[in-house]
Amino acid sequence: MQLFNGIFFHGVGASSAALCYTPEKKIRGWSWQTYWLAQAAVCWLLLPVIVAMITIPSLATVLKEAPASAMRNSFLLGMAYGIGGTAFGIAIRYIGFSLTYAISVGLSCILGTLLPPIVQGTITDVISGRGGGWIIAGVFLGALGIACCGGAGWFKEKTVGGKQNSFSLKKGLPLCILSGILSAFYGFAINAGKPISDIAAGYGAGNFQVNVVYLFSNSGAFLTTLLYMFYLHNKNSTWRQYARPGVKGALPVNYLMAVLTGLFWYGQFFFYGLGHVQLGRYEFSSWAIHMILLVFFSSVVGLVLKEWKGTTGKAKATLVSALLVLLLAVIILTYGNYLGGTGS
Repeated sequence: MQLFNGIFFHGVGASSAALCYTPEKKIRGWSWQTYWLAQAAVCWLLLPVIVAMITIPSLATVLKEAPASAMRNSFLLGMAYGIGGTAFGIAIRYIGFSLTYAISVGLSCILGTLLPPIVQGTITDVISGRGGGWIIAGVFLGALGIACCGGAGWFKEKTVGGKQNSFSLKKGLPLCILSGILSAFYGFAINAGKPISDIAAGYGAGNFQVNVVYLFSNSGAFLTTLLYMFYLHNKNSTWRQYARPGVKGALPVNYLMAVLTGLFWYGQFFFYGLGHVQLGRYEFSSWAIHMILLVFFSSVVGLVLKEWKGTTGKAKATLVSALLVLLLAVIILTYGNYLGGTGS
């Protein structure tokens, strides 16, 4: 039952992440950097502090006892994740959402899942252990499904997206690769913070123990985001938009949408932590499950919002096939985790 609770929480977190970009459509009079920094302040700075204060008993004592190396490493790895997120946003401008998602998230799915046991020297035990082969198969099948979603999106963009004048594979591909590699560092940030979450668990944090790690991983991501947004604001003279967006009545709505975006985005972290601690022996597969479900629910949201209206049968068939592959990948990962929990 604990395993299926973990998968359920990952699904809730992934669906929250899939919805986090929808409020942006209501933004008026704000540049991208204004909106991006406003929502980042909510999901990477404000909410981690509030949630940790609510869910971590004796928080001050936990932080006092936490190893300085764990706090530092989680923060630095979070900074790398923040750079990856920014690279993702820029890559979309050059090669479109579908290709960026397929390359970046596909890389992140594989690297963020397999590198931790490789670095820790436990990958051989994983492969030879009960259910380990299923875990590896599920990770690569999930990456294949993500790539198929990218292919479906490519067919869609060719049909209804129109010509992208700014398209540049030369500029976008390196950014995608950079994003895929650095986004995977978030899984490393959580692993680096495990000594902190273990202390929190000792004080009764239970399934909420990972929330204390977000104080460091998310603030690291916010710092790198802040530095780049600071540069864009100065370059484009857009600081005034926080008080005067230039569109009458837009300011309250803009801030509300930024808060909603931050809530949705932080929701994925919150439920990721709840799911992560319940997977047991193969908890490193959390990242793959999260990435796969994220792409799955993002595609479903696109269908519900009728973003695929007017596309060819080929594009729709490719998307449906990709969704089935993603579901199969989650089933295989779940089965591998089940076998891992029944003994070695």
